[in-house]
Amino acid sequence: MSALRQLPYRQIYLALMLLLAMSLIASASIGTIVFTPLHIATFLGEAVGLSPTGLDVLNHNVFFLLRLPRVVLCGFTGATLGVSGTLMQGLFRNPIVEPGLTGTSAGAALGAAVVFVFGGTALSFASPLATAGVPFLAFACSFATTMIVYRLSTTFGRTEIFTLLLAGIAINAMCNAGTGFLSYIARDPQARNITFWNLGTFTTADWRGALVVATAFAACFMLALHHGKSLNALMLGEEDATYLGVEPDKLIFRLIVINTVMVSVATAMVGVIAFVGLVVPHLLRMLRSADYTFLIPASALLGALLMEIVDIVARLVIQPAELPIGIITALLGAPFFLWILILQRRAMGGSYG
Repeated sequence: MSALRQLPYRQIYLALMLLLAMSLIASASIGTIVFTPLHIATFLGEAVGLSPTGLDVLNHNVFFLLRLPRVVLCGFTGATLGVSGTLMQGLFRNPIVEPGLTGTSAGAALGAAVVFVFGGTALSFASPLATAGVPFLAFACSFATTMIVYRLSTTFGRTEIFTLLLAGIAINAMCNAGTGFLSYIARDPQARNITFWNLGTFTTADWRGALVVATAFAACFMLALHHGKSLNALMLGEEDATYLGVEPDKLIFRLIVINTVMVSVATAMVGVIAFVGLVVPHLLRMLRSADYTFLIPASALLGALLMEIVDIVARLVIQPAELPIGIITALLGAPFFLWILILQRRAMGGSYG
């Protein structure tokens, strides 16, 4: 551990990129149909004109229409949740905060549940959007709930972090109650859809969803990179950050918007996936540093890496069926969360039992 703390950031980035590349190859290979690295290289060669086409049309279509978009969507979703967790932990100055705290994930779940229960009537005001009902309404509700939380915590242009936390808890509870009510009145197939969506899944991955998530992540990630030093200053407290030239209220608003766009878009496409945004930044702090200029890019790489590994496990555990992603992240993330709490309690001089 101490040796890792001495490594330059660049070497850690390179190591994470190497591991991510290996996980991408493994994820593209594993499934109902197994593709060897040679198969993958051949298919990619066909796509760029370096190999003759039409040699294996069935496997070619399975790889490009099913497997590869899933791998891409999975990676960008993990990167999104990793960066989002880092930003929110910096914003709240607390290592046990996760992206959904401001109502983003709960709002998306409520929007999706409305479409599952009421179907096309939920989007009767905009019939062209009916085919994309779940992602559209999930994104709309996710963004709306987060903005409500922000407005409730802002007075005279000043945002209170503690009020933001309490408002987020309240809005999360309201959205969860709404989702629970819709599950209660839903018929069996509808209730099952709500349950599976709330557990997260990549089974419906396609190129449209992958490109939407990738575009939202790329834009928000470039913006987030510019706030690394400001987050470092914010860790000293809002008053000290002001002396260092940071405007805390503007920074808080920008981070909330960046987080909301990233998480709401990803959640709208794949459902609710918990604990990734909590675990990733904390692991990086333990391994190397709490410097946000390091954490933001590193969390994108580690988030993508962990999500690819989790997706591989989801496909292998109960073959030929598939385990929902959220079950695995909860099984891994909940004990990790409790471990963090125990460490914090010990650091404060307390004990359990």
